[in-house]
Amino acid sequence: MTRDTDAYRSKLMSPEQAAASIPHGARICMGLGVAQPPAILQALARRAEIGDIEGASLYYLLSTAIAGTSVLRRGLGERLRPMSLFHSAVERALDKEASALGGRPVDLIPVAFSRVPQMLRDDIGVDTLVTQVAPPDEDGNFSLGTNVDYAHAAARCCTRVIVEVNRHMPRTGGASVVPLSAVTAIVEHDQPLPEIMPVSRRPEDDAIGAIIAGLVDDGACLQMGIGAVPEAVCAALKGHRHLGIHTELLTPGLAGLMASGVVDNSRKAVHPGKTIFTFAMGDRRFYEFLDGNPDLEGHPVDHVNDAAIIARNPRAVSVNATLEVDLQGACNSEVVNGRQYSAAGGQLDFVRGAGASPGGKSIIACHATAVGGTVSRIVPRLNGPVTTPRNDVHIIVTEFGWADLRGKSLAERGKALIGIAHPRFRDELAAQLDRRM
Repeated sequence: MTRDTDAYRSKLMSPEQAAASIPHGARICMGLGVAQPPAILQALARRAEIGDIEGASLYYLLSTAIAGTSVLRRGLGERLRPMSLFHSAVERALDKEASALGGRPVDLIPVAFSRVPQMLRDDIGVDTLVTQVAPPDEDGNFSLGTNVDYAHAAARCCTRVIVEVNRHMPRTGGASVVPLSAVTAIVEHDQPLPEIMPVSRRPEDDAIGAIIAGLVDDGACLQMGIGAVPEAVCAALKGHRHLGIHTELLTPGLAGLMASGVVDNSRKAVHPGKTIFTFAMGDRRFYEFLDGNPDLEGHPVDHVNDAAIIARNPRAVSVNATLEVDLQGACNSEVVNGRQYSAAGGQLDFVRGAGASPGGKSIIACHATAVGGTVSRIVPRLNGPVTTPRNDVHIIVTEFGWADLRGKSLAERGKALIGIAHPRFRDELAAQLDRRM
């Protein structure tokens, strides 16, 4: 077996030894989500705790509890500075603590997901990759498994590529290969992958899911995120046929459509016959479904999220969520009450890609209200940044219906959006629209 070769053994070391190989001032690229390597990150956090590393920066998207209980613990940021490209609950908690204590929030770098590999390589110049991989095959190749995303580029541009080999990481096809020759340090550590458990759906979620499913034609090519609304959409698509998948994030809901035969990828122009993703998150059964599955492939995010490539698949349908929509159609999907909640991710990549696809539809969904029904998500003006500009928005969906904004004037857009707002807020929104017109 490859693990018994001299080349493999010469790079094998403890987590502490691997962490010690990272110098002061390193620009570290950390795996996304499931790919965050627990043993290496704990060892790196211990170095930061005792002041054994200074001036290092950590670049990443979508942290999990693995990073939250190690390198992203409060008090380590002066030595190991987090540079988030997409906030999760970990960063939100750190920001809340910082606000209470008068500290600084976690730094956020705004960037479209499709541009992350180029930015890490050319603008930031990351020099160290730490990520999880599946065990090597007979040829000595590791698999990036659930996370090809930006790890593919980092594994090729970093001078230090430190991998944590985990037998629980599924082996996936496509462009997930990292050869042994590209790796500088190997840590073996078997630990079950983080699981994203199914969320409880509310009636509003099922209503939105049914509306969106009604907008999806047979033969369409899907992109969806994770959460209650995408799961509701997947549940409502059970009667569809010949669907395809070309998605940033692969989820159990989409995998279920593959298993049931609803998805066969037969109508795709790009990667026909294959489900395409750049990263994946789910539960244990989902990871088992991924392992060695010949019907799916992982590819780098600068390929998967390239709007020109997305557009080559006919009837591409993107389904994304937002936090609020203004009466002109612009969407804020990042900030709540002045605080960073998430980031742009790949929303605009797929909005533009699906929008340019022949017969394609870009759908952005949200509940009509928030905070127990006391706040409208359709608003006169956004309370945060523009994630998706009004020029790019196509279809907005709430539990009260859908509004196609293409070809509509500002006044027509406002009226259409008021029509899918919660009835409690429609008069107020109409008055605001009249004042602005």
